[in-house]
Amino acid sequence: MATTADLRVGAVIRHNGELCVVLESIHRTPGNLRAFYQVKMRVIKTGKLREERFRSGETIEFVRVETRNFQYLFRDADMFTFMDTDSYDQIPVNADIVGDSAKFMKEGMEVQIARDEAENVVQVTMPQHVALRVTHTEPGVRGDTATNVLKPATVETAATVMVPLFVNEGDLIRVDTTTGDYMDRVKE
Repeated sequence: MATTADLRVGAVIRHNGELCVVLESIHRTPGNLRAFYQVKMRVIKTGKLREERFRSGETIEFVRVETRNFQYLFRDADMFTFMDTDSYDQIPVNADIVGDSAKFMKEGMEVQIARDEAENVVQVTMPQHVALRVTHTEPGVRGDTATNVLKPATVETAATVMVPLFVNEGDLIRVDTTTGDYMDRVKE
């Protein structure tokens, strides 16, 4: 166990039974009141932001998390299979741990997997941007270029992304994995 004085940005703690990543920690001493730490953190499992106050000197349970590179192999129902790029060990990961970014994951893609001391998978982190090929989209209508008009496009991972009218089938586009937004076309 450690105290609030050991709080650092990026540390993983167990708070109320959930694993949280510390995003910000500020030590406050308001007038003649007791000092406290104002901590912003993100719950790893749900991704929700949480803000808590800890008394100065309060004990906190830190969790040691190891992050390694893995390669996505395939999906079988609700299980994703990843391979360690160093040892070639394969591990199954439940779909709820992978989260919404799974819709942009294609076979062979490198991701980072964080595991706790008991070797349980805590988090799967995808690259910020991925390049995906458009498999289906309607052609743009001529003359409809006065405003930022978007149309739906299906990419190779079966996800739907809103793209500008000039994007056609077969184009390679860059997509932000956190928001699912179109960024730009990729030159081949």
